[in-house]
Amino acid sequence: HVQLVESGGGSVQAGGSLRLSCAASRVTDARFCMGWFRQAPGKEREGVATIDSDGSATYADSVKGRFTISKDNAKNTLYLQMNSLKPEDTSMYYCALSYVAMCPPDIATMSPFHWGRGTQVTVS
Repeated sequence: HVQLVESGGGSVQAGGSLRLSCAASRVTDARFCMGWFRQAPGKEREGVATIDSDGSATYADSVKGRFTISKDNAKNTLYLQMNSLKPEDTSMYYCALSYVAMCPPDIATMSPFHWGRGTQVTVS
């Protein structure tokens, strides 16, 4: 079955940067939507960014201009470059995959079929 494994989380000071990675294995479909979500304790899960098979990206307003989602198809790896980090970005970040070629324009309506276990990001 499909496995998504996140890495790259850690602790950083406000204004710093981190790059998250998500290694996908056993994905046999050629076209799918992938994304990053986050959830802090006591808060609802929030969609951060998505990217579809053609490379079109969508971002939550809270991260626009600071985060960049990308993917390396040859390595089956999804990335999230996070710059100008703020304390409110502190959260567990999850990688997700949905079997649709085009990601929905509203990240909140993406219905992932597969989830990773998450990687913690702490900004102080």
